[in-house]
Amino acid sequence: MKALSIKDIAQKANVSITTVSFIINGKAKEKSISEAVIEKVEKIIEESGYKPNQIARSLRTGNTNIIGLIVEDISNSFFSKIARLIEDKAYKRGYKIIYSSTENNIAKAQELINMFKSRKVDAYIISPVKGLETDIQDLINDEKPVILFDRNLPDVVANYVGANHFSASYQSIENFVQNGRKNIALVTTNVDVLQITERYEGYKKALLDYGLPYNEDFVLKIHFNQDEAETISQIKQLLSAKKVDAVLFATNYLAISGLKALKQINKQIGDDFSVIAYDDHEAFELHTPGISTVQQPLEEIAETVIKLILNQLASKTKLPIQEVIIPAKLIIRN
Repeated sequence: MKALSIKDIAQKANVSITTVSFIINGKAKEKSISEAVIEKVEKIIEESGYKPNQIARSLRTGNTNIIGLIVEDISNSFFSKIARLIEDKAYKRGYKIIYSSTENNIAKAQELINMFKSRKVDAYIISPVKGLETDIQDLINDEKPVILFDRNLPDVVANYVGANHFSASYQSIENFVQNGRKNIALVTTNVDVLQITERYEGYKKALLDYGLPYNEDFVLKIHFNQDEAETISQIKQLLSAKKVDAVLFATNYLAISGLKALKQINKQIGDDFSVIAYDDHEAFELHTPGISTVQQPLEEIAETVIKLILNQLASKTKLPIQEVIIPAKLIIRN
């Protein structure tokens, strides 16, 4: 059966094309169209399989019903899981998501924002890199809804949703100390973003609070996007050269490389050696013994992000800036 046009629907419902257009574009109540007419038209639309032309609709309403999502790396399980949750939640509310990865490259991130601008997306959800401050401020000045998530930019006044990374890192080290660990290493990344800095600060503060010396040699900063073989080699060197009895991995991909390094040097996780990984991954559950993790509340983060974005899109006036911090949870698997 051939799908009906907007003109066919109007004739079938015995109303004007304008009335059908108002109903399709969600302006029926505003134009005082009766409930009976709305129901009649919507029933015909549903039965006919009519699909409104998104481009024509966006020209009329100024809205594309598309939200741009910019993350560090969509192949990372943390970002892919949260992107999928955001996509599902947005779709149920009538929005589509287009997303891409910055790879922590400022030039690429700026290109992505410009590409999304040209696509006329209605709003932006961004896990930013340092150097994007001006670009994000320009979006806010243009009155585009912007939500930063996972990582914040201290110099930009924008809505932000994230976890308490300092606290989660502190709790991880506290757990090691309570289990008798004394030589605790941190394997982190050299990416200069707030949430990575907070994980480092939480590690350092917990050591000092529990009377353990802070040793720079026990902190390994891996270059972002370097070859994994090099990462494994550096982790092996750390674990072989030092009397390390516990390691906090500041990201899940570093923890995966760490598990490979442990296997290569035949170092067992158990009574004498402990591991905690930041951000969960299936591999940590499947590993024997199970790998303890800091679990960020992905569902809550995604739901909060979408609610904030939709509130901004629906509001006729500028809403106050909100910063929502959701506690991460330490999952102990032994």
